[in-house]
Amino acid sequence: MGKKEEEEIIRIAKKIDKMAQKKNGAGALDLLKELRNIPMTLELLQSTRIGMSVNAIRKQSTDEEVTSLAKSLIKSWKKLLDEPGGGDKPSDEKRKEQTTPVSPSQGSPEAKEESSSSNSSSKSESAEVASNTLINTFPRAPSTSDSIRLKCREMLANALQTGDDYIAIGADCEELGAQIEECIFQEFKNTDMKYKNRVRSRISNLKDMKNPNLRRTVLCGSVTPERMAKMTAEEMASDELKEMRKNLTKEAVRDHQMATTGGTQTDLFTCGKCKGKSCTYTQVQTRSADEPMTTFVFCNQCGNRWKFC
Repeated sequence: MGKKEEEEIIRIAKKIDKMAQKKNGAGALDLLKELRNIPMTLELLQSTRIGMSVNAIRKQSTDEEVTSLAKSLIKSWKKLLDEPGGGDKPSDEKRKEQTTPVSPSQGSPEAKEESSSSNSSSKSESAEVASNTLINTFPRAPSTSDSIRLKCREMLANALQTGDDYIAIGADCEELGAQIEECIFQEFKNTDMKYKNRVRSRISNLKDMKNPNLRRTVLCGSVTPERMAKMTAEEMASDELKEMRKNLTKEAVRDHQMATTGGTQTDLFTCGKCKGKSCTYTQVQTRSADEPMTTFVFCNQCGNRWKFC
């Protein structure tokens, strides 16, 4: 990772953060174009958290060109996560550093002192980067010493880290998890079973690999921590499950309407429950056009309903 590229990204990130905080995106397009020309690596994404800055200006800006370019950048950065061994690059580099032979000059007291000074400087610089590029879109969650609450915050943060989206987006999963837990706790005012069940349902849905959109909307800030803390199971469900439930509801309503309204009176059918012959039937084309129609029969005496094929 080039030091020059890192410094350049940090400079751009600081400017974008100020724009997002002031809700003024003037000049953001030029900064995003600069970012587009910088070769991005997974380590740069992690150390500078530029993804969070770009995503913040994307949400604040009303300029279509800015939002479009921001989306394009985040999408291209996300591809870095899909590369073979992409998530292992930092640890691989560390492993190489650990196995690199030490030259005699490096072993001298003066070299050790210089190395120690360089490491401490690097750590303080990294800490400064993280604090400067973090967008406090929502108030930070107050700290707690309650062991149950701390464990719930940890599990929520881990759930948000399912997959690799959080790296490209640059989201602070620990803080988001703490904010969601805080909202749940404020609702129940204790850590009883209702509180735990609410937390469990958030974790289960956030970890669902078939429902990545929920996790991404929370990471991007489209769904606020407060909203996430109160969403129902139906609201958290994946698009596929929502569509399935919608179709089942439509079918149930249709069947109910056919059974209680309209239809043709007949005595050709015998009810399996009351053995009565006073029935009403309705025929519906539920299959393809070349298939016979399905007959739905309703007993006028006991209310029994069945399907006659």
